[in-house]
Amino acid sequence: MSKILIIEDDASFCKMLQKFLMKHKYDVDASYSATDAKLKLQKSAYDLVITDLRLPNYDGIKLLADIKNVKPETPVIVMTGYAEVSTAVMAIKKGAYDYISKPFTPEEIVLLINNALKAQLLPITAKSTVLDKVPGFEIKEEIKGVSDASKKLNEYITLVAPTNMSVLITGESGTGKEVTAKEIHAASKRKEFNFIAVDCGAIPKEIATSEFFGHTKGSFTGAIEDKAGFFEAANKGTLFLDEIGNLSYENQIQLLRAIQERKIKRIGSNKEVDVNVRILTATNENLLAAIEKGTFREDLYHRINEFSIEIPSLNDREEDLILFANYFLNKANSNLNKNVLGFKDDVLIAFRRYNWPGNLRELQNTVKRAALLTVGDYIEKEALPKEIIFGKKNLNLENEFSKDAYEKKQILKALKETNFNKSKAAKLLQVTRKTLYNKINYHDLNL
Repeated sequence: MSKILIIEDDASFCKMLQKFLMKHKYDVDASYSATDAKLKLQKSAYDLVITDLRLPNYDGIKLLADIKNVKPETPVIVMTGYAEVSTAVMAIKKGAYDYISKPFTPEEIVLLINNALKAQLLPITAKSTVLDKVPGFEIKEEIKGVSDASKKLNEYITLVAPTNMSVLITGESGTGKEVTAKEIHAASKRKEFNFIAVDCGAIPKEIATSEFFGHTKGSFTGAIEDKAGFFEAANKGTLFLDEIGNLSYENQIQLLRAIQERKIKRIGSNKEVDVNVRILTATNENLLAAIEKGTFREDLYHRINEFSIEIPSLNDREEDLILFANYFLNKANSNLNKNVLGFKDDVLIAFRRYNWPGNLRELQNTVKRAALLTVGDYIEKEALPKEIIFGKKNLNLENEFSKDAYEKKQILKALKETNFNKSKAAKLLQVTRKTLYNKINYHDLNL
């Protein structure tokens, strides 16, 4: 019986979810605060944690980091409320398995729990994946957009793929940076060898050296056998480092040395191993700004940025929106064993009105959720989350849910919660104090 911990300050909702999951034969504990949750995590071993990102007197992202520090192998599902997609994406970057938006259906949470528990059986390398060494491997399930932005993206992929150049892929969260990396690999001369994808944000810095370069048996406590690292696994193929900006400065130095010398040493070994690896990296952060702050090495930046590709946001690919929606519907039908034929007209109108801050990932999750809720042949508006139903261009609501209005509302809320202490409010909003001042001026908040 799998053991689950729910962390939720809404006691009635928490008890309801606990009771529901217990009926599904799960052993479930509940915590109403971060403090109590941390005590339970120290005393008991859990197969899964479900936590709300909005907790009283504690930051949900910090709690996620606390959980991952204590139990890095435990999958964490985060629950989010309205308009918290960007925070949910950040949580996934920090190691969460996935997120689910409230309100959600019983079927949705059970499906997500089952998938997370299956993923728990995978190695700690988190998002590491190996594409089979199949001659002529192609990513046939992916589609290419028809917008000008997508055409330019595809031109760049075609241009750089046959080379051995290191490519830095940038873009907002959810735009499909890993998909682009796979497409580059699939069109390269290395396509018959491994593609190794690594989420740098999901690897604790204490074990990063072992994960990248491997170790020998007995080289440290817990090293019960020899292990090859990512570089050896990707030999002759492609190593994709997602969210490279999350690597510690020490790990950046080690990575730079390996890229320069094309040699690595396993922990506990004096033997150098030659590696022939193409490096692809991705980030949604401004690495040049990180260099200015001293948190990212400039020499490493130039090593990984022989060629750069910026993935357009979904807002810049409006002509592709319905194309991708239909593609994700086909995938949802296959995964959920459904046979939904398409979308009602008002759904497509709502899709076009919405801002899509989570880009393609948010679109895919929205379509999958709607397909799950749909009992007829076509997805109807009622199956969509509230923020998409209202839409950013809904004149009746006078843009109440626009990005600016939401941002202004969140700033005021944070300021009130901190008794108008701007330093604390900036921390609560996860921005710098300078950024908060700029936002206050931008929204003309006379405080």
